Amino acid sequence: MNKAITDGLALMPPAFADGLNAWSSGNGTPGSATYDGAANAAFVPADPDFGGCLEMVKTDTTQKLRFMGQTPILPGCYLRIAARIKALSGNLPDVRIAGWAATGAGGHVGGLDQTGAAVALTAYGSVVEVSAIIGSGNRQGVDMVWGTDPAYGHFGLDLTGPNGGVVRIDDLLIEDVTGVFLRDMFGFVDVRDYGAIGDGSTDDSAAFAAADAAANGRTVLVSPGTYRLGSSVTLDNKVRFEGTVTAAADVMLILRRSFDYNTYLDAFGDEVLAFRKAWQALLNTPEHESLDLCGRRIELSGPVDMQAAVPNRAGYEIRRVIRNGQFNCVNGAAWDTDTVSSAARYNPNNPRKLTNVANVANVPVGALIEGKGVGREVYVTAKSIGAGELSLSQPLWGPDGNQTYTFKRFKYALDFSGFTKISKITIEDVEFQCAGRASAILLATVGETFHVRDCYFSRPRDRGITSIGSGCQDLQIDRCHFNSNEQSVDAPARVSVAFNVNANDAKIRNNRFQRFRHTGILHGGGHIIVGNHVFQGDGVTDGPRLSGITLTDTNSSTIFTGNYIDNCYIELANEHDEAPDFGNEYSFGGVTITGNIFFTSDCAAAFSFIVIKPYGPGHFLQGLSVTGNTFKSISGSIDRVERVDTTHADLDYFRTRNVVFEGNTFNAVNAPCYNPVTLEFNQQSDAATWTLNFGDHLPFRGNARTVSSVVTRSDIRTASNARLFAMPTAVINAGADHDYVQLEWPEACRGRVFVTARADKPA
Repeated sequence: MNKAITDGLALMPPAFADGLNAWSSGNGTPGSATYDGAANAAFVPADPDFGGCLEMVKTDTTQKLRFMGQTPILPGCYLRIAARIKALSGNLPDVRIAGWAATGAGGHVGGLDQTGAAVALTAYGSVVEVSAIIGSGNRQGVDMVWGTDPAYGHFGLDLTGPNGGVVRIDDLLIEDVTGVFLRDMFGFVDVRDYGAIGDGSTDDSAAFAAADAAANGRTVLVSPGTYRLGSSVTLDNKVRFEGTVTAAADVMLILRRSFDYNTYLDAFGDEVLAFRKAWQALLNTPEHESLDLCGRRIELSGPVDMQAAVPNRAGYEIRRVIRNGQFNCVNGAAWDTDTVSSAARYNPNNPRKLTNVANVANVPVGALIEGKGVGREVYVTAKSIGAGELSLSQPLWGPDGNQTYTFKRFKYALDFSGFTKISKITIEDVEFQCAGRASAILLATVGETFHVRDCYFSRPRDRGITSIGSGCQDLQIDRCHFNSNEQSVDAPARVSVAFNVNANDAKIRNNRFQRFRHTGILHGGGHIIVGNHVFQGDGVTDGPRLSGITLTDTNSSTIFTGNYIDNCYIELANEHDEAPDFGNEYSFGGVTITGNIFFTSDCAAAFSFIVIKPYGPGHFLQGLSVTGNTFKSISGSIDRVERVDTTHADLDYFRTRNVVFEGNTFNAVNAPCYNPVTLEFNQQSDAATWTLNFGDHLPFRGNARTVSSVVTRSDIRTASNARLFAMPTAVINAGADHDYVQLEWPEACRGRVFVTARADKPA
């Protein structure tokens, strides 16, 4: 690149033959003395070495020679000033290239190196060439680094040393040598050309901004060095990093045209810092909706505090995506679970608080709470040290008023809990290699539509995805694989949970969950659980199984469709209720289970696929539909596909409403259930009351509450063998367990009938 050619810049000063009035004995500024008519200088027209030249007698300690013209200084442009000189007589001086830096207004720019290296004249008549390079950037080979403040300079040379010597000087040469410093003549704009120092301590942010402003579509080059950014920088052009940058946590580097993880890794040179800075930029620029990890593996030795990486954002609710990479959790003490035990008071009238908490300051927000009467997946959402209080994600169903609780704060690869609210975040095509050391994702306390899709969760130590508050509102998990760290652990001894939900409207679709203690613990309602494979078996003969998915809201308006429920069960419970006894509320139901595969192998006969677990008395079934499913057991049969866990209470079967069990297939199930259920009954002896046992076939061994039809299968004959045309009266809820139906005839008779009974009343 040559500005004299490309931009028509006038760089060469006039020859001495054109007159000495263009040459100053001072700094070259307007009004300074010239050599025109000076007693110690004259033009020599015919020197044998130079042709026309300037002859000068050194009379000052520093004898200056400056071109009075304004030679422009441009960012990224490098000038070489050269002169040839010889001594004729007298004392031998030293000679050096020199200049005077000026602002656009003509003022002097101080603090710059304005002289080149001195060269000694050692013999008379010997021609010596002296030169120096002036430019804006601190590059190797640049003698005078002027930065971007000077607009022009007055250039020439100095004679130093003893006075009295006579010298002759050839015409000065000023030429553009920028091309020497550019590997690509037009493709790059180097930040060093705009004043960047790259020493790790000088603030180079202004130089970065200046280089970007000058790039105009070219690539900004950050050449080797360590550049400190003291303030936030946004680069609108593409950028290439050969050096690295450092910046405080609140200083942003936003790369609008080179926004991907690889570029941030080149910029910061550290995998985790690069991810933090790229995430920071993602939440602070409107130009990009996603951060591409470029298929890179990021080694994590501890959790990434996602909010601390963006200190200017307490919350965020614009769609953003992290995609295409892997987080690998390597060994380190930062993954260790923090465990604290503290006494506290619980009052059901203030159901989401623990008060009078001992050592409350030591209890971490986001900790799992364990203790008597505490349901599964209850977390600390906030704490008040002054008040000695902890806020809870869910109420407690049955603790003592005062007791000791254990608080466990798991550590997560990506921890969003520092945000007050974060919504519309998607994590896509990312693998979490937790390696049994770490959990994967901790959601913010509040938020909506957090979406995880096409991701792998490999061997999380404790949890896959955890919600400590309502940040799981409309949580979406699609086409993900969750493989626990407890593959060889017997089911009852496992501790890990794939995910939990505290809010409404979760969509859990087309995922595979393998060998967790529980796959999902879901409160709230409106959940859609479709197309998942939930697998929790082990190798224990006749072993117990645990719940795969548990709904902890009694009437959750949830659908299960097209799932593969493998060696585990669906559980309906109410453990997140401060008053678990039935009161003024909806009771168990609002659930549709349709078109699923239920499978178990080599498990205890008491195992069932659908379990209801009331934590208090008085509850009943209200709106449960189980249709079109396949229930199958191999290597042994099971007694029933459905049951009530009566550890704490049983159901009130006299209040069952709107329950449907139809169109299901049963394999190796000793007592299939139906509602309605139709039995064929053959009364062989004459009796006025026929008793039919429906108990084994009604869902959850419920009451025989309704008879919808009685159809004769044969003639009904009296004791005299006469045909009986009267219809019987159906008595419901008969027997000690209220699961018999009795047909009362007007006289003793015998025959065969089909009777259809229900465990509910449809209305």
